[in-house]
Amino acid sequence: MTGEIIGYLAAICTTISFVPQVVRIWQTKNTSAISLGMYLVFVIGIVLWLVYGLIIGNIPMIVANAVTLFLAGTVLVMKLKLG
Repeated sequence: MTGEIIGYLAAICTTISFVPQVVRIWQTKNTSAISLGMYLVFVIGIVLWLVYGLIIGNIPMIVANAVTLFLAGTVLVMKLKLG
């Protein structure tokens, strides 16, 4: 039970850390300070963690990586569109 709580807390922290970046890019429409290579590799990593979470059936890992994939994917799409 304690491990699951730690998992949820870690998931919340790592997931919400992307919200300010998404909001900032959305407001300014400026992605010049964002590394395309970093976000490409990061999104691939998140997909792999999500798949791993699905394989082992770890709900905190699944939820955190699904939401992080959405947020980081949003940044990546905006970077690709806005340059």
